Amino acid sequence: MMVFPVIISISEEVIRTVPSQMREASLALGATRWQATKLVVTRGALSGIIAAVILGFTRAFGETMAVLMVVGSVAKSPSSIFDPAYPLTALIANNYGEMMSVPLYDSAIMLAALVLLVMVFLFSVGARIILIRVEARHGIG
Repeated sequence: MMVFPVIISISEEVIRTVPSQMREASLALGATRWQATKLVVTRGALSGIIAAVILGFTRAFGETMAVLMVVGSVAKSPSSIFDPAYPLTALIANNYGEMMSVPLYDSAIMLAALVLLVMVFLFSVGARIILIRVEARHGIG
């Protein structure tokens, strides 16, 4: 739910950047308003909409405080999607203050941060590859 405002806001801006002449040209050729929107405007904004979805989920992936409040912060493996969990962001935020008092605990926390960084980086690179393929397939850009 927390990614919807980001996705909607960015998608709305991207759709507004599609030139109105493209919509008007399709309407002049006899397309209905729905066909013009679906076939012309959506195709013109497709890469931006995909980027908005990726940006929204990447932002949620690294979110800390919302995860701390919602997920439950129970340090055990969940057996169901509805069970409480302990994501990396919660681990880092909850234990950062105690990091210096326990030997090698700082290494474990920093490793968790590195794993989170690598996961977000890989997600972003994968998303960029998908965007390039979509743009190449649809002749966008």
